[in-house]
Amino acid sequence: MNTILATTSRGLDELLKQEILNLCPDAEIKQSPGMLQFEGSKEDAYKLCLWSRLANRVIWILGTGKAGNAEELYKTAMDIDWQMHMESRHTLSVQFIGTNYEIKNTQFGAVRIKDAIVDQFVEEGQARPSVERKMPDFPVYARLQRDNVIIGLDMAGASLHQRSYRQETGDAPLKEHIACAMLMRSGWTENMDKPLADMMCGSGTIAIEAAFMARNIAPGIKREYWGFSKWLSHDAAYWDSLVNDAIANQTESKSEIFAADYNRRMIAIAKDNADYAGVFNDIKFSNQDATKSSPPVATPGYMVSNPPYGERLGELTALIPLFSEWGKRFKEAWKGWHVSLLSSNRDLLRVLKLRATKDYGMNNGKLECRLVNYVLSEENTVQFSEDASNHEFANRLKKNLKKMKGWINKVDTNCYRIYDADLPDYNVAIDRYGDWLVVQEYAPPKTVSEDKARKRLQEVLLYLPGVTGVSPKQIVLKVRSQQKGTKQYEKINQSGTMMEVYENGARLLVNLTDYLDTGLFLDHRNTRQKVMQLSKGKDVLNLFAYTGSVSVFAAKGGAKSVTTVDMSNTYLDWAKKNVALNKLNGPHAFVQADCTTWLADHKGKYDLIFIDPPSFSNSKRMQSTWDVQRDHITMLTNARNCLNEGGTLIFSNNKRGFKLDEEALQELGFSIENITQETIPEDFSRRANIHKCWILSLSKEALPKEALSREAL
Repeated sequence: MNTILATTSRGLDELLKQEILNLCPDAEIKQSPGMLQFEGSKEDAYKLCLWSRLANRVIWILGTGKAGNAEELYKTAMDIDWQMHMESRHTLSVQFIGTNYEIKNTQFGAVRIKDAIVDQFVEEGQARPSVERKMPDFPVYARLQRDNVIIGLDMAGASLHQRSYRQETGDAPLKEHIACAMLMRSGWTENMDKPLADMMCGSGTIAIEAAFMARNIAPGIKREYWGFSKWLSHDAAYWDSLVNDAIANQTESKSEIFAADYNRRMIAIAKDNADYAGVFNDIKFSNQDATKSSPPVATPGYMVSNPPYGERLGELTALIPLFSEWGKRFKEAWKGWHVSLLSSNRDLLRVLKLRATKDYGMNNGKLECRLVNYVLSEENTVQFSEDASNHEFANRLKKNLKKMKGWINKVDTNCYRIYDADLPDYNVAIDRYGDWLVVQEYAPPKTVSEDKARKRLQEVLLYLPGVTGVSPKQIVLKVRSQQKGTKQYEKINQSGTMMEVYENGARLLVNLTDYLDTGLFLDHRNTRQKVMQLSKGKDVLNLFAYTGSVSVFAAKGGAKSVTTVDMSNTYLDWAKKNVALNKLNGPHAFVQADCTTWLADHKGKYDLIFIDPPSFSNSKRMQSTWDVQRDHITMLTNARNCLNEGGTLIFSNNKRGFKLDEEALQELGFSIENITQETIPEDFSRRANIHKCWILSLSKEALPKEALSREAL
C-alpha cells in the first residue's frame, strides 16, 4: 500500500470522493480543497487513471518532508531512492506547485528537485538523466504546502481531463472533467433513460462525455501516453488486463443525446471530435439557434449547457438580450425539462428570469463558476412582460429621444449624446455614433451596492436595442471611473477598427472599441465651431491635440497654417488621417512632444492657440507631473509668449471645481471672456459642468514682452 494523491478542480471534491469510493471501496480518504489522499495499491492508482471522470492528476507519492527553504527541499528530494523508480537513460520533468516565504518561485522549486535527482545519479557514477518537458519518461509532481513538500510520480503524465479525442476546439473550451461534473450535478447520470440535450454544444464536450457514460466507456481509454509506462515498478500485465476488461465491458447506449449550436463550424468540429471518440452514432447533431429551439423529443429530459459567460466587458451587450430571449424560449417551449447551466457570471443567468432550484460552485480552469439547476415546472414557466413602457430607464430614454428629435434633424452630425445619468440608479452615459451606441458606465456612488449597479447595467443593455433600434452587436460597453491624466487614452482593446462619422461638414475617424474615449470629444462640438469661426487667415496652434479634430476645423475655417502638438505618436497619426480625410492641403505641422515642456522653449508665433489639457498627468514620458489647477498659469504664460499682438487663446479643461486665476492672467495682459455656456452643446445641457472654457484675448496695449520673462515671474 502507498499514499495516493488525486487532484481535481475546486468544487468537485465531494464528487471525486464518491467516485474514488466507487472504484476503491476500502479507501479512507483525507480531503482538502482540490486534493484527496488515501492509502491504496498500484491497482487502485491504475483504476483511477483509466476510470476517473473527475480527477486531474493521480500521484503515486514517493516522499514527503521539510521544504522551508531551498536546502530542505533539496534534501527531501535526495532522500528518495530515485534509482528504484527510474534509470539514468530516462527523461524526466518536474511540475512544482506552491510557494512559501523562502521558495517564492515554482520554477526555482522545480529546478532544486531536478538537481537532487540528477545529483543522486551522478554520485552513483551514472549518467545524468536529461529533462524533457513534453511526454517525459518519468514525470515528477511536487506540491509545496507551507514548509512541507509532497513529491511523487504523476501516473497520468498530463492532466486526466485530456481524453485525447479533441481534434479541435472553440475559443473557450469546456474541460472534460467539468463537463462530467455538470452531468452528475444536473441529475441526468441518475436518469440516463431520459433524453439529454446541449443546445450550445460548442466542440461537443458535454455530449461526448455523456455518450461515454451511457456506453460505459472508460474516459482514459484513448490516451496513448501515461506517466507510469517507463516506471520501474510498472505492472504492464495488470494494466493491459484492466484496459482489455474496460473495452469488453463497453455497452450500447440506451440514451438519447442531442447536441446543437448556431455556429455551423462548431457543429462540424463537434462531429469530428465525436467521431474520433467513437461515439458519433450515439449523438444527434443539429445546427440551430438556442433562443429559437424546441425540445428534440416530446418526453421532457435534461438540458445541460455551457453558454458564453461574457468575460470580456463588451460581450455583455450582445449576451444580455440573447439570455433574455433564451429565458422566454425556455418558458414557451421547454416546460417539464430540467436545465443546468454553467456560468462565471451569475447575474447573466438572472436575465433568464427563472427560479433556480440549486446551484454549485466549480472552477472551469481559473474561472470561478456556478452550475445553476432549474426545473421548468408550470410555476417556473409563467411568462413575464418586458414591455419597455413599463420600465423607468426605457421610458426616460424614449422621452429624451422624443425631446431631441427636432434638434437631431437640424444638427449637422451623426454623433451625439442621448442619455447622461438622467436617473441616479442608471448611472451611464449613452452616445450615438451613426448606427452604433457607446455605453459608458460611471463608477457607482458608494451608496449603491455592486449587485444593484450590475443589475441596473444589465437592464440598460436589455432595453437599449428595443428603444433605439440599434442591434446589440453594435452596442459598445465601457466602464468609466474618474480618470487622471492620460489614463483616459490608454488602450483597452486591440481591434484597431475605425469608422467614419461627420460633424458640421467635417469627416472624422473614431474608434469605438479600443480606448476609453473614442477619438472625438462630443462635448466640444460647439468649441470646434468657435475655433473654425476665429481661424480665417490665422496661424493656429493646437496643443494637447489628441486626434486633431480641432486642427481639422481650424483648417476648414481658412487658417493660414495649423500646428498640431501631442505627446502620442498614435494620436498624431490619427490626426494626420483626419486632416487627409478632409482633403485639407494647407500648411500643416505635426509635432510629437510633451506640450508642458515644448511650449516653454518654443519660439514660434501664432494668432490663435487652442489649449485643452488633461486635469492631471504623471506619464513616464513627461519630465514632471502636470496638474491643471497648479500649473495653468505657467502654461498660459508660455503660451502668451507665443502669441502675436492681438492674438487669441482658447483655454478649456474638464477638471471639476477648477478656478481660473483671473488676476494672474490680467497681469499678463489678457482680457477674459467665459464662454462655457455657449460651448456646451444641447445634448450635454443635462451635464453643463462637463467642461469650462474661456477666450483669453491679448490686446495691443498688453504688457511688453520683457515683462513676461521667467526671471520676472
